[in-house]
Amino acid sequence: MKERGTGVPDERGADGPDLRLAGLAVAAWLAALAGLHLSVGAALLLAAVAAGAAGLAGLHLAGVVGRPSVPVRRYGWIAVAVLIGVVCGATATAARVSVRDAGPVRALVEQRAVVTAELVVRDDPRPVRGVAGRPATLLVPTELTEVTGPDGRRVGAPVRVLVLAADPAWKGLLPGQRVTAEGRLAAPRGGDLTAAVLSAAGPPEPRGAAPTSQRAAGTLRAGLQRACAPLPDEQGGLLPGLVVGDTSRLPPTVEEDFLATGMTHLNAVSGSNVAIVVGAVLLLARWARAGPWLAAALCGLALVGFVILVRPSPSVVRAATMGAIGLAALAAGRPRAALPALAAGVAVLVLLDPELAGDAGFALSVLATGGLLLLAPRWRDGLRRRGVPAGLAEALAVPAAAQLACAPVVAGISGTVSLVAVPANLLAVPAIAPATVLGVLAAAVSPVWPAGAEFLAWLASWPAWWLVTVARHGARLPAGTLPWPGGVTGALLLTGLTVALLVAARRPVVRRLVAVVVVAVVAGALPVRLAAPGWPPPNWVVAACAVGQGDTVVLPVAPGRAVVVDAGPDPAAADGCLRRLGVREVALLVFSHFHADHTGGVTGVFRGRPVDAVLAPRWPEPAAGRDLVRAEAAARSVEVVPAPAGWRYREGAVDLLVIGPPYPLRGTRSDPNNNSLVLLATVGGVRILLAGDAETEEQRALLDGPPPGGLRADVLKVAHHGSAYQDPAFLDAVRPAVALVPVGVGNTYGHPNPAVLGRLARGGARVLRTDTDGDVAAVLGRSGLAVVTRGTPPGRQP
Repeated sequence: MKERGTGVPDERGADGPDLRLAGLAVAAWLAALAGLHLSVGAALLLAAVAAGAAGLAGLHLAGVVGRPSVPVRRYGWIAVAVLIGVVCGATATAARVSVRDAGPVRALVEQRAVVTAELVVRDDPRPVRGVAGRPATLLVPTELTEVTGPDGRRVGAPVRVLVLAADPAWKGLLPGQRVTAEGRLAAPRGGDLTAAVLSAAGPPEPRGAAPTSQRAAGTLRAGLQRACAPLPDEQGGLLPGLVVGDTSRLPPTVEEDFLATGMTHLNAVSGSNVAIVVGAVLLLARWARAGPWLAAALCGLALVGFVILVRPSPSVVRAATMGAIGLAALAAGRPRAALPALAAGVAVLVLLDPELAGDAGFALSVLATGGLLLLAPRWRDGLRRRGVPAGLAEALAVPAAAQLACAPVVAGISGTVSLVAVPANLLAVPAIAPATVLGVLAAAVSPVWPAGAEFLAWLASWPAWWLVTVARHGARLPAGTLPWPGGVTGALLLTGLTVALLVAARRPVVRRLVAVVVVAVVAGALPVRLAAPGWPPPNWVVAACAVGQGDTVVLPVAPGRAVVVDAGPDPAAADGCLRRLGVREVALLVFSHFHADHTGGVTGVFRGRPVDAVLAPRWPEPAAGRDLVRAEAAARSVEVVPAPAGWRYREGAVDLLVIGPPYPLRGTRSDPNNNSLVLLATVGGVRILLAGDAETEEQRALLDGPPPGGLRADVLKVAHHGSAYQDPAFLDAVRPAVALVPVGVGNTYGHPNPAVLGRLARGGARVLRTDTDGDVAAVLGRSGLAVVTRGTPPGRQP
């Protein structure tokens, strides 16, 4: 260990990095994050305590107070750097929070006053997807310069305001543009530097043009969108996201698939975009035998041009900063200087804008860059020592390191841990650079050569198609994701586990043990296996029949006797379903609601079978279905029982409870659907939730007042044929191991919705569809729950 002339020891080992600046950066980051959730006084107190501790520690290490031991001197300055980082982060955040909570604006927020605000747009307006058929709400980050209250008094207040707008005129605004808007102020959610939320009452009134750089970026981005317009929706929506971070046309299904496979970083401008563009320039510079400084200068020009192309918004500046770190190391000829450069960049960005400390995109950029600097080189070299070719070793190490570093943040956001992220990102690697470079070229030539831009976009669509395909198939893999605690708790838990494994895995025995445990976890994570075929399957607990675009679900009461829920649209299909299952008696016939796709096959259920009773909803519409059910029941002298919430039925192996609707729902998108009977059944100890055609309104009502024991079920009959009208929180509350989707082949309704199926699969469910699997059933065997499919459904060619 050497001493520098200042008396500060060199904390680098022979091969280790200098961790003092890294400690300062991490501490500043965490202190800023804490400061966003603390009061100004608490943040300043934290800074004062850290400053006092840093002063005492510094005096001790310098020998002024006591004589430190060698281990203390070795690591003591790292601790001092950490304490200084706490001081800087807490102080900077406290200063910004004091401005955010300034009295005049806070008073208007508390009054929920209607104001006129002078605003400067900070970033692109972002649409928030809502219920289909309703206009999307736009989120517009802005900086408030002046506000006029209801009393006419003007207040100057340089604070951040989030605008909620429904008027489409907000969508065309550019960052840096000044506008005037009227609306009502409300309190923000907290945890950032937003001082207020403004619900805009109408369109904005522009107060001048946007800066020249932003207008140039807007022209190029619009040109790229026009070039991508002729492409298929998936590729055409993905390319602008890959190149400039514009996801306005990205289909929700693709977005869900990318999130499930850990590829969501491709949908926004990040350090990887910068690396691709700068890397292309660097290859050309090296081919031309340019020196380090000239190569760095050319890369710097490319970096500036790319920032102008994608728009110098805060997220882009953040990504460019991460890219500039690599350039600094290149120019200095010291790749090992990249870690201190990364730490310096993090510290500067957090101190300039403490809100970044709570930004998931910032965390992903920093962690990915850190993983590439710290983990990827060692893993690459380790693979090469074991005989892996250099190119393959690099291809394996880079995505694995980036994914491992980013996994805690992704787990905190999504509440899942992806088991397919590394292979998916590895398969995506060959397509990312071509798609990005061709997309950048298409945007660059679009103002002067539209036809050439369309041709380049068409070329880029092929690697984009590959990315979409990888994400789609990765998201559909059974148990491709594992449930994990969400939020900060889940992120910290996975961080601790990851660090512990990295430290422990240095030992060969531990590495082998970890590999065995991982394989066992992956195998055990498959909660449901595909059992051997055979119909009816032994020990079945629920079956959904392929009856076309409609529902027929059967619960076994005893051999030859069952509860039947809904009759589908066709009598012959309903009769065939029950014949295949050997049902000769119907203990209870339940109609979830009176739509024809649930009642049309009622005569097929009665055909040659006694029916003890008919259970029906209290909601009387549609009248045609209601009258059909009542007429068929009356013709056979069978009582029709209207079922309120709480109605219960027990016979044989079946325990059936009506849990919804908890109250009549009126004025919804579909009142008959949202007054469907929702049943919670238990058959042989297996909990089964039959959701009828309940849409988001009824699902939310059930979440507000869940039944005793909650909504958790082993098997879910997915509501409304897997339509898009599902509440994600409802699906998360059920969290089934098996999801049955009765749906017709080639239906024109878009059923089932791919995003809904993807969410169920990511939650660990094995999803079965009657349009592709035919009759499907869940069975209870010795090894637990399993599924059986009967084969090709009617109307589908084998």
